[in-house]
Amino acid sequence: QVPLVESGGGLVQAGGSLRLSCVASVSHFSLTPMGWYRQAPGKQRELVATISTNDNRNYASSVKGRFTISRDNAEKTVTLQMNSLKPEDTAVYYCNKSPPLRIYWGQGTQVTVSS
Repeated sequence: QVPLVESGGGLVQAGGSLRLSCVASVSHFSLTPMGWYRQAPGKQRELVATISTNDNRNYASSVKGRFTISRDNAEKTVTLQMNSLKPEDTAVYYCNKSPPLRIYWGQGTQVTVSS
């Protein structure tokens, strides 16, 4: 069973919105800090947002005020609401623990923002 499965990516125009979802098949999800990460072509993977077990949130400066991370422990999901998207947000988005574990990197979901 794949531990983390991302979905919700797509092609959107600049200024648009997308909502990414991550379904987790991991034990003790409610006790696990989670995060969203992204990797743009030719760049290293970077942290986008994290959410702690008591819903403390942190964001990369590049997305603060535009993206919102949330979690549902009953459903074992982590979501990333992305508003006011910019072409520079184009990347493959991944969810993982915070800090991430190598074995939990999945295939991610592609987000493409056109100008």
